[in-house]
Amino acid sequence: MTSKTYSKLLLRSFYVTVGMLAIWVGLDTVFNGSVWNGMVVSKSALVVEYCEFNNVARFFHQRMNTYSNLAYFFFGVLIVQIAYQDYKNEGIKHQNRLEAFPMLSALMGICFIYLGFGSAFFHASLTYVGQRVDMNGTYGLTLVLVSIGLYHILYKVRFTQPVKTIWAISLVILIVLFLKIALLVPSSKLLPGLILALLIFIAINYFQFRKERSGLLGIASLVLMVVAVRFRTLDVQKIGCDPHSLIQGHSIWHLLTALSSVCSYSFFRFTGRT
Repeated sequence: MTSKTYSKLLLRSFYVTVGMLAIWVGLDTVFNGSVWNGMVVSKSALVVEYCEFNNVARFFHQRMNTYSNLAYFFFGVLIVQIAYQDYKNEGIKHQNRLEAFPMLSALMGICFIYLGFGSAFFHASLTYVGQRVDMNGTYGLTLVLVSIGLYHILYKVRFTQPVKTIWAISLVILIVLFLKIALLVPSSKLLPGLILALLIFIAINYFQFRKERSGLLGIASLVLMVVAVRFRTLDVQKIGCDPHSLIQGHSIWHLLTALSSVCSYSFFRFTGRT
């Protein structure tokens, strides 16, 4: 794709995200917190896990922690469009490994959008089911990235179209299964383990194709994630906390983890023919 095409995709993603923002503002204006009455409250809400004030009278209980999920939505819309462009160009010889597997990019974009809505649902409602969906979206996005990394370090294996389809379907099934797995293994162990696996795959693939990979993207992914974790930790510990501020530590976590994930995706997608 040309830079002009990418610019169009970015602009279109921006417009769609602004439209979604308008819808969310409308929902928060028309409805109030009573919509969530009767739903089981999350443990996070009971212990006041995050700094932002839980305004249970409003439809969006935590407004900034809800709106900040539009970062995931924006990148999801963008990557779905990239996947569609790759699909239209499928079979062209100069496609790199990820370009030639548009289903994987599409799943990446869909998981971004899923996480955006799932996390927004949780912070808007502070319900147990919302928290489950939020975490499943987080695992889904991370699993797709780990899958992309594994797919690339197995560069000597040429996947046929049926195998690619099975790979994508299996990944969707695994994401669904994580609704149950997440209840069996603490997120404090499971999520860092998946992130570590992703970073290891990035490092391996960098050394496999050092001339064709951007080490800066790999480093940026790591640094952004470390900084994101720091902001989240400070937010949970209520350090520098202002419950009514427009700038919330957990909102910054949303933005930085979205950027980190995009850097990881870009490390594999925007490269040479491998």
